[in-house]
Amino acid sequence: MGNINLRPHIVLFQPDIPGNTGTILRLAACLGLVVDLIEPAGFRLDDKSLRRAGMDYLERATLTRHRSWEAFEEWRKSEQRRLVLLTTKGHESYTAFAFEPRDCLLFGRESAGVPEMVEHAAQQTLTIPMAETGRSLNVAMSVAMVAGEAIRQLS
Repeated sequence: MGNINLRPHIVLFQPDIPGNTGTILRLAACLGLVVDLIEPAGFRLDDKSLRRAGMDYLERATLTRHRSWEAFEEWRKSEQRRLVLLTTKGHESYTAFAFEPRDCLLFGRESAGVPEMVEHAAQQTLTIPMAETGRSLNVAMSVAMVAGEAIRQLS
């Protein structure tokens, strides 16, 4: 995938569940992706379940913490990165979308998604098509699916 600065970033908006975040950090370490975490998180970043899910990969993961949505947006705009929101409200399938190396792939809180102001900031909203009986997928599974498709397209 080349230069780490020219790869999509996985962005977690105020995550609630440490085990999911640990799993995502492990995935990112294995795939050579950066994770941006927009605070506040619903747990301490030294949480035992975060460490258990991330195992020894946490030391290898590239994690950037942003103290607020505003701080993240300031950074993202200065880096000229496109904001792509994954949401159950999206209308375009992630598999039909053309990913770019500078995308920020944003995933919302497990309990509440993202607030309207964050939704409006996104240049694109995508969804993972599901059976009508499905309400939502686990965020770590969603990140794995979308990151895998982005890597497939960009490789």
